[in-house]
Amino acid sequence: MKMGLFTNASTMLMEKSCPIPEPFRAKAGTIFFLAGLFLINFMARFILAPLMPFMEQELHITHAQAGSLFLFMSLGFSAAQFGSGFLSSRLTHRKALILSAISVGVALIGVGFLRSLAAIFPALVLLGLAAGLHIPSALATMTAMVQRQDWGKAMGVHSSAPTLGLVIGPLLVAALVGVISWRTLLLCLGILSLLAGVAFLYFGKGGDFPGDAPKPSALKQIIRLPSFWLIISLFIMALGGSIGLFTVLPLYLITERGLDRTYANTVLGLAQISGFLSALAGGWFADRIGPKRALSILLVAGGASTIFLGVAGDSWLLLFLFLQPAVMGAFFPGGFSALSRIAPTHLRSVVASVAVPIAFVVGAGVFPALYGYLGQTHSFGLAYVLAGSLMLSGPLFAFALRFVEHDQEGC
Repeated sequence: MKMGLFTNASTMLMEKSCPIPEPFRAKAGTIFFLAGLFLINFMARFILAPLMPFMEQELHITHAQAGSLFLFMSLGFSAAQFGSGFLSSRLTHRKALILSAISVGVALIGVGFLRSLAAIFPALVLLGLAAGLHIPSALATMTAMVQRQDWGKAMGVHSSAPTLGLVIGPLLVAALVGVISWRTLLLCLGILSLLAGVAFLYFGKGGDFPGDAPKPSALKQIIRLPSFWLIISLFIMALGGSIGLFTVLPLYLITERGLDRTYANTVLGLAQISGFLSALAGGWFADRIGPKRALSILLVAGGASTIFLGVAGDSWLLLFLFLQPAVMGAFFPGGFSALSRIAPTHLRSVVASVAVPIAFVVGAGVFPALYGYLGQTHSFGLAYVLAGSLMLSGPLFAFALRFVEHDQEGC
């Protein structure tokens, strides 16, 4: 093997103290702990979506400016994911996870105190930087400790965290805003992230091995893989049709469809329950029929439901509000399982630290900005129709994926 592909703080990959992969049941506690960290990590970023009507009113910003908030945050998030390999190779994945949780708390508390849009933009970049350290290290930790045949289950639990966050976030806003300010809500969530990081420091297990910094030799090998670009395209579609869509959905329901703020956030939170349940089932679905088929089916169904979400009349709107997240929530366990199979084991964390940030900055950053622009100049409904149409091409990308023939477990 080429030495350039094995890099960490001071030793080669073969000298890592890697865990012995075990069945999912034996590591379920750690997987759920990681999912809890991811839940808080996600909510810290996307609680802004249901808060956006209140922020628009207080800060006097337009739909386009509101959408751009998520673009700035995604830039920091993606930069951190790309550089996470450098950090985890010098610390360990465990320490990177702790640093992420604590830093997210500090950054979110800072956002809660800021009073101008000009100050909030760089603070959101810092929040994204802190949050972006989680996924590469969590993915490497889970695939190292869990047997390959159970990856779908582990990914299913971990990937259910964002969909659960999409449930809790709007419901929290509906219940608490009016009792406390949106700034106080951010401060409370920031404190929770700090406490979670400290709890993982004392009670969390797993990830006690360094990551691999993305050296040029490893990057050259990755970017030459057609499947690398295919999986990025699939994730862009899924993120743009789920998280990206969610960022402006409260504005769509309130300003374009005329729903009351409290009612809109309540319905939005309840609608995301279907996405949470389907995320848990998504890992089983991908293990059952294979990632390629699962991703194809889910993107076609998700694309169709996204289109109908943009054009449905009032009597059908509630149906598609519940159906669309159910379909898209099931995508990510199979998506991360597929991502883990397109390159050899020693490049797995490098692939995640490069592919996910590229997809995220487009799907959860550029897409919300475009949604906001189209919502201001035309309509949010048109934006959803265009996004759904793009997702219908998903099977062309999914079936072209090529997996490593002899996949390996461990780190």
